[in-house]
Amino acid sequence: MRRTGGQAARARAAGRMAYPGALRRLGGLRHPIGWHTHPPGAPLRTRGVTNLRRTLGRTALGAACGLPAGFAALAAAEPTAAAVRPAAGPVTVVGGAAIDRTPAAVKDWAIRAFGESDKLALQAGILAVLALCAVLVGVLALRHRRLGTAGVLLFGAVGAAAALGRPDSGGPADALPSLVAAAVGAAVLHFLATRATPGLQPTDPGPDPASDSARTGSAPAGSATTAGSRRGFLVAAGATTVGAVAAGASGRALAGRRGQAAAASREALRLPPPASPAPPLPAGVAVRVPGVSPFTTPAADFYRVDTALVVPEVDVSGWRLRLHGEGVTRPRTYTFAELLARPLTERYATLTCVSNEVGGPYVGTARWLGVPLAELLREAGVRPPSQGGRADQLVARSVDGMTIGTPVEDVMDGRDALLAVGMNGEPLPFERGFPVRMVVPGLYGYVSACKWIEEIELTTFAAHDAYWVRRKWARRAPVKTQSRIDTPRPFSRPAAGVVMVAGVAWAQRRGIRRVEVRVDDGPWQEARLAAEGTVDTWRQWSFPWRATPGGHTLTVRATDGTGAVQTERRTRTVPDGASGRHGVFVTVTAP
Repeated sequence: MRRTGGQAARARAAGRMAYPGALRRLGGLRHPIGWHTHPPGAPLRTRGVTNLRRTLGRTALGAACGLPAGFAALAAAEPTAAAVRPAAGPVTVVGGAAIDRTPAAVKDWAIRAFGESDKLALQAGILAVLALCAVLVGVLALRHRRLGTAGVLLFGAVGAAAALGRPDSGGPADALPSLVAAAVGAAVLHFLATRATPGLQPTDPGPDPASDSARTGSAPAGSATTAGSRRGFLVAAGATTVGAVAAGASGRALAGRRGQAAAASREALRLPPPASPAPPLPAGVAVRVPGVSPFTTPAADFYRVDTALVVPEVDVSGWRLRLHGEGVTRPRTYTFAELLARPLTERYATLTCVSNEVGGPYVGTARWLGVPLAELLREAGVRPPSQGGRADQLVARSVDGMTIGTPVEDVMDGRDALLAVGMNGEPLPFERGFPVRMVVPGLYGYVSACKWIEEIELTTFAAHDAYWVRRKWARRAPVKTQSRIDTPRPFSRPAAGVVMVAGVAWAQRRGIRRVEVRVDDGPWQEARLAAEGTVDTWRQWSFPWRATPGGHTLTVRATDGTGAVQTERRTRTVPDGASGRHGVFVTVTAP
C-alpha cells in the first residue's frame, strides 16, 4: 500500500523520535568529547567512517592523556631510585624479573639475535609495552576515571613486587620507586583526563542524544571541543611533559653523583706489582695476517654477557668479601685493601661464554692480576673433596644477586684460579666486574666468572643450585675444544690466488696440538700454528690457500693436547656449550 506524502512525513518524524530512545536502551556510543548520532536513513558506509573517526579520536585523546602520565611516572621514579638504589628503578626491576623468568632457550636466542645489545633490546621492549598500556589506560580513564587510576596503581604494584622479589633486593625501600611512580602517574592521568572531558563526569552518559546539539553534531557550550578547553588541555599535557623531563634529568644527575664516588675510587687505584708475574709471551705467538683477532683482547673489546641491566658501580671503600660455609673453619671478611696487600699473581687466560655459538665472538684473552683463590680457601680451612673436604661447590654471589656455582675440586687442582682485580695492566673496568671478579681457566663463565663478587659460600651441589643451573644449564661445564675462522669473512669475495685463511683455536687446560683446514669436500690439510702462550690461552693459526674462482666452503677443526679431535657433531649451547666445526662460504673472483 502506497503512503501519502503526509503519512511518510509522519513516519519519518516517528523514526527520529524513536532513534534516540533505542540508543539509550542499547547504552549508546559516547565519544570522549560528546555524543554523535546518525539519522536512521544514513548510509552504512557513512556511519562506518564516522565510527572509525570516533574510535581514532578517542584513541588519540587517550594517548594524549596516558602517555604524558606514563612519562611522568617513570620520570618521578628516577630521583627516587637514585636516592634509594639505581638498580631499584621500575624498568630495571621488571626487566630483571623478565630475565629471571625467561627460559634458557629464549635467552640463548636473544644473545644470538641481539648480541651484547640484548639488554638494550629488552629495555626498549619494556618501554614499548608500557607505552601501549599507557594509551589503553588513558582511553579507559576518559570514561572511567577510577578504573584508569586503578590500572596505573596496578602497574606500580607489579613493579614493587618485582623489586622486592629480586635476588639483590635491598629491602622494603626498593619498592619506593615503583610506588612513587604509580602515585604520580595516577594523579597525572586523573588530572589530564578531567581536562580532556571537562563537561563530563566519569559515569555521566553525556548530553541527551535527542538534543539539537546531538542531532546536528554541534558542540554544547563548555564542552571539550571548545577552543579554550583544547588549549587548556594542551597546556596541561605540555606542562606535564616538561615537568617530567625536569624530574627525570634531576634523577639522572643524582644517580650520576652517586656513581662518581665509585668512579673516583677506581681512578685513584694503583695496582701493586705482581709477586708472580705472567711469564713473557713467546715470540711468534701471533700470526701476521690481517683480520685475525689479536692475541690479547683489549678490555674495551672484551665480550660482555650477563644479566645486569644496570652495571653495578661499587666504591671500593665500602666493598667487602665474605668467605664462609661448609668446611670453612676460619670464616673471614676481606676489605679491598686487604686483598691488595696479599701477594698477587698475574696470568694470561682465555675466557669463553657458554652462549658462544660455533664460530661466535664470545671468547677473549686477557692478562689477569689477582689473588690466588685456592690460597684463600686453604687459609679458611677448606679442603677439596679429593682430600676429604665436605664442600664440593663454591657459590659466588655478586652485588646484583647473581649466583655462580663452581666445583671446588677445579678451583683447588693447581690451575690459576684468581680473584682478579686487574685486567691488561689496569683495574677492572666496571663492565668487567670492578672491583673484584673470579677467573677460573678451563670452565665456561657461567660456572666460574662471577663479576662484582661480594660473597663466597662453600656448599654442595646437592644442597644448592646456582642461578643458571636452576634454568637447566649443566652444573659442571669444562670448555669444549673449538676453532674459528676469522679471515676470510663469510660471503666475502677474495681474488683468485693465494688467500690466507687464519683464525684462533682454544681448549683451555688442554692446549691446542693441531689445526686443519678443509676446502669444500677435499682432504684435511694442516695449518701452521703460532707459538703457544699457555695451555689456558687460545692459539692462532694460518693456512695459505690457493683459491680458484667460484664458490667454496672452508671448514676448520682442532685437535687438543690430549689428542682428541674437535667433534663435527653440531649441538646448541644449552646445556653445556656448543659443539661442531666452523665453516665459511666465500666466492672467489677471477684475477
